[in-house]
Amino acid sequence: MLSPRVWSSVWPRLSRGLTRNVGSRASGEGRKVDISGIYPPVTTPFTATAEVNYGKLEENLHKLGTFPFKGAVGGVCALANVLGAQVCQLERLCLTGQWEDAQKLQHRLIEPNTAVTRRFGIPGLKKTMDWFGYYGGPCRAPLLELSPSDEAALRSDFTSNGWLSE
Repeated sequence: MLSPRVWSSVWPRLSRGLTRNVGSRASGEGRKVDISGIYPPVTTPFTATAEVNYGKLEENLHKLGTFPFKGAVGGVCALANVLGAQVCQLERLCLTGQWEDAQKLQHRLIEPNTAVTRRFGIPGLKKTMDWFGYYGGPCRAPLLELSPSDEAALRSDFTSNGWLSE
Protein backbone atom coordinates (compact mmCIF):
# COMPACT_ATOMS: atom_id res chain seq x y z
CA MET A 1 0.00 0.00 0.00
CA LEU A 2 1.34 3.41 -0.92
CA SER A 3 1.68 5.98 1.81
CA PRO A 4 -0.09 9.31 1.17
CA ARG A 5 3.21 11.03 0.47
CA VAL A 6 4.24 8.42 -2.11
CA TRP A 7 0.71 8.25 -3.58
CA SER A 8 0.55 12.03 -4.02
CA SER A 9 3.88 12.02 -5.85
CA VAL A 10 2.92 9.07 -8.06
CA TRP A 11 -0.68 10.07 -8.86
CA PRO A 12 0.05 13.00 -11.24
CA ARG A 13 2.26 10.83 -13.45
CA LEU A 14 -0.09 7.86 -13.14
CA SER A 15 -3.19 9.86 -13.98
CA ARG A 16 -1.50 11.42 -17.03
CA GLY A 17 -0.59 7.95 -18.22
CA LEU A 18 -4.08 6.60 -17.66
CA THR A 19 -5.92 9.44 -19.33
CA ARG A 20 -3.61 9.47 -22.33
CA ASN A 21 -4.14 7.05 -25.18
CA VAL A 22 -2.66 3.68 -24.41
CA GLY A 23 0.33 3.01 -26.60
CA SER A 24 1.05 0.12 -28.92
CA ARG A 25 1.87 -2.22 -26.01
CA ALA A 26 -1.82 -2.60 -25.18
CA SER A 27 -4.33 -4.58 -27.15
CA GLY A 28 -6.76 -2.30 -28.92
CA GLU A 29 -4.37 0.46 -29.95
CA GLY A 30 -5.51 3.98 -29.15
CA ARG A 31 -8.07 2.97 -26.49
CA LYS A 32 -8.23 4.72 -23.14
CA VAL A 33 -8.03 2.84 -19.85
CA ASP A 34 -11.16 3.15 -17.73
CA ILE A 35 -10.31 3.18 -14.03
CA SER A 36 -13.81 3.95 -12.76
CA GLY A 37 -14.89 1.64 -9.97
CA ILE A 38 -11.31 1.17 -8.74
CA TYR A 39 -10.51 2.51 -5.28
CA PRO A 40 -7.02 3.28 -4.03
CA PRO A 41 -6.20 2.22 -0.48
CA VAL A 42 -6.68 4.97 2.09
CA THR A 43 -3.97 5.05 4.71
CA THR A 44 -4.31 6.70 8.08
CA PRO A 45 -1.57 9.30 8.62
CA PHE A 46 0.04 9.45 12.05
CA THR A 47 2.08 12.12 13.77
CA ALA A 48 5.51 11.50 15.27
CA THR A 49 3.80 10.83 18.63
CA ALA A 50 1.62 8.06 17.08
CA GLU A 51 -1.56 10.17 17.14
CA VAL A 52 -3.88 10.24 14.13
CA ASN A 53 -3.14 13.32 12.05
CA TYR A 54 -6.73 14.34 11.32
CA GLY A 55 -5.69 17.40 9.30
CA LYS A 56 -3.63 15.26 6.93
CA LEU A 57 -6.38 12.62 6.80
CA GLU A 58 -8.92 15.27 5.81
CA GLU A 59 -6.50 16.61 3.18
CA ASN A 60 -6.00 13.09 1.78
CA LEU A 61 -9.73 12.46 1.61
CA HIS A 62 -10.27 15.75 -0.22
CA LYS A 63 -7.57 14.73 -2.72
CA LEU A 64 -9.20 11.32 -3.19
CA GLY A 65 -12.50 13.06 -3.84
CA THR A 66 -11.03 14.68 -6.94
CA PHE A 67 -9.81 11.42 -8.48
CA PRO A 68 -11.85 9.79 -11.25
CA PHE A 69 -12.81 6.82 -9.07
CA LYS A 70 -16.52 6.26 -8.65
CA GLY A 71 -19.31 3.87 -7.83
CA ALA A 72 -19.81 0.79 -5.75
CA VAL A 73 -19.08 -2.45 -7.54
CA GLY A 74 -19.62 -6.11 -6.84
CA GLY A 75 -21.57 -7.98 -4.27
CA VAL A 76 -22.00 -11.31 -2.58
CA CYS A 77 -25.18 -12.51 -4.24
CA ALA A 78 -25.78 -15.96 -2.74
CA LEU A 79 -29.21 -14.69 -1.76
CA ALA A 80 -30.02 -14.16 -5.45
CA ASN A 81 -30.15 -17.95 -5.80
CA VAL A 82 -33.42 -17.94 -3.85
CA LEU A 83 -34.63 -14.32 -3.92
CA GLY A 84 -33.31 -13.32 -7.33
CA ALA A 85 -36.27 -11.11 -8.29
CA GLN A 86 -36.01 -9.23 -5.00
CA VAL A 87 -32.25 -8.67 -5.36
CA CYS A 88 -32.85 -7.36 -8.91
CA GLN A 89 -35.67 -5.16 -7.60
CA LEU A 90 -33.25 -3.68 -5.05
CA GLU A 91 -30.89 -2.74 -7.88
CA ARG A 92 -33.74 -1.19 -9.90
CA LEU A 93 -34.88 0.86 -6.91
CA CYS A 94 -31.35 2.18 -6.44
CA LEU A 95 -30.88 2.96 -10.13
CA THR A 96 -34.13 4.92 -10.23
CA GLY A 97 -33.37 6.84 -7.02
CA GLN A 98 -36.18 5.29 -4.95
CA TRP A 99 -33.98 5.29 -1.87
CA GLU A 100 -36.66 4.85 0.82
CA ASP A 101 -38.16 1.80 -0.90
CA ALA A 102 -34.66 0.44 -1.53
CA GLN A 103 -33.77 0.86 2.12
CA LYS A 104 -36.94 -0.95 3.25
CA LEU A 105 -36.24 -3.84 0.87
CA GLN A 106 -32.57 -3.94 1.86
CA HIS A 107 -33.52 -4.21 5.53
CA ARG A 108 -35.79 -7.17 4.73
CA LEU A 109 -32.95 -8.86 2.81
CA ILE A 110 -30.16 -8.40 5.37
CA GLU A 111 -31.12 -11.21 7.78
CA PRO A 112 -31.76 -13.85 5.09
CA ASN A 113 -28.57 -12.84 3.28
CA THR A 114 -26.53 -13.18 6.46
CA ALA A 115 -28.13 -16.58 7.03
CA VAL A 116 -27.13 -18.01 3.64
CA THR A 117 -23.66 -16.48 3.62
CA ARG A 118 -22.05 -16.02 7.02
CA ARG A 119 -24.29 -17.86 9.48
CA PHE A 120 -25.20 -21.15 7.77
CA GLY A 121 -23.14 -20.92 4.58
CA ILE A 122 -23.52 -23.41 1.76
CA PRO A 123 -25.63 -25.92 3.75
CA GLY A 124 -28.04 -23.08 4.57
CA LEU A 125 -28.17 -21.92 0.96
CA LYS A 126 -28.85 -25.46 -0.28
CA LYS A 127 -31.66 -25.97 2.24
CA THR A 128 -33.20 -22.61 1.33
CA MET A 129 -33.03 -23.44 -2.37
CA ASP A 130 -34.98 -26.62 -1.65
CA TRP A 131 -37.65 -24.60 0.21
CA PHE A 132 -38.04 -22.22 -2.74
CA GLY A 133 -38.50 -25.05 -5.24
CA TYR A 134 -34.97 -25.16 -6.63
CA TYR A 135 -32.56 -28.06 -6.38
CA GLY A 136 -30.06 -27.28 -3.64
CA GLY A 137 -28.99 -30.88 -3.36
CA PRO A 138 -27.05 -32.65 -0.64
CA CYS A 139 -23.90 -31.17 0.84
CA ARG A 140 -20.62 -32.68 -0.28
CA ALA A 141 -17.96 -33.65 2.26
CA PRO A 142 -16.62 -32.11 4.40
CA LEU A 143 -19.79 -30.00 4.72
CA LEU A 144 -22.63 -31.41 6.79
CA GLU A 145 -26.38 -30.96 6.45
CA LEU A 146 -27.97 -28.50 8.86
CA SER A 147 -29.05 -29.81 12.24
CA PRO A 148 -32.80 -29.56 13.02
CA SER A 149 -32.19 -26.57 15.31
CA ASP A 150 -30.10 -24.79 12.65
CA GLU A 151 -32.77 -25.53 10.05
CA ALA A 152 -35.41 -24.01 12.33
CA ALA A 153 -33.26 -20.90 12.90
CA LEU A 154 -32.67 -20.55 9.15
CA ARG A 155 -36.38 -20.88 8.45
CA SER A 156 -37.06 -18.22 11.07
CA ASP A 157 -34.69 -15.81 9.28
CA PHE A 158 -36.80 -16.14 6.13
CA THR A 159 -40.26 -16.21 7.76
CA SER A 160 -39.64 -13.22 10.04
CA ASN A 161 -38.95 -11.08 6.96
CA GLY A 162 -41.93 -12.35 5.01
CA TRP A 163 -40.09 -14.48 2.45
CA LEU A 164 -41.50 -17.84 3.65
CA SER A 165 -44.76 -18.69 5.34
CA GLU A 166 -44.72 -20.40 8.74
